[in-house]
Amino acid sequence: MGRVYAVVNQKGGVGKTTTAVNVAAAIALAAHRVLLLDADPQGNATSGVGIEKGKLTHSIYHVLVDDLPMQEVVLPTSIEGLDVVPSTLDLAGAEIELMPRLSREHVLRNALEPVKSLYEYVVIDTPPSLGLLTINCLTACDAAIVPIQCEYYALEGITQLMRTIELVRRRLNPHLHIAHVLLTMKDPRLRLAQQVEEEVRNFFGQIVSPIVIPRNVRLSEAPSFGMPVVIYDPRSRGAEAYRQFALEVMQHDSQGAR
Repeated sequence: MGRVYAVVNQKGGVGKTTTAVNVAAAIALAAHRVLLLDADPQGNATSGVGIEKGKLTHSIYHVLVDDLPMQEVVLPTSIEGLDVVPSTLDLAGAEIELMPRLSREHVLRNALEPVKSLYEYVVIDTPPSLGLLTINCLTACDAAIVPIQCEYYALEGITQLMRTIELVRRRLNPHLHIAHVLLTMKDPRLRLAQQVEEEVRNFFGQIVSPIVIPRNVRLSEAPSFGMPVVIYDPRSRGAEAYRQFALEVMQHDSQGAR
């Protein structure tokens, strides 16, 4: 049965999609079956693995709102072992359409259940909000990965995120926990970046990964070519960092962490 990770932070621009795409791709490159589930209406994870959103007839929206079986939406990518559940802007209306549903927080978990056993890992890219879509992602996952940018106000909103995770754990998903906190976009030349890293490590302790994702031009370029950086430029510092972090995720999982 696949282990499900939600990459979550309600702040935008923290490297959430970059993390979801590259962790999923790096795990697939390590010869595992991986499903990347794009639950963000912006659909950047979808285009980030080379899927043209304009040509899609179905997406995660149709799974959540129209009860289309998820296996009918899953698409292969050019990376062996990596499939994707795509997203489009249609998803922006899903929260309103889900509101009247019974057990509306469980819709994604129920939809994911029939395909989970086909994969060793499922990685969910969540929207930059703490609305019903993100609640669905947290209810459906085993654990959260929280990327935090090494910049001013890095911890702003983290208390609210922690509160939401705790609420979901108590009421909807008793197994939910933060498995990894990942520091992203670090510029080692900036003293502020070092201060932010210390602050985050003091706040979260052991769950902060020793791997830090550097600010890297290749990381910024890769999405415009529809590729994860681990494919686009595997020798870049960004690609190496994400490979190391993916290895940490797999090792953490193999130790039976819950």
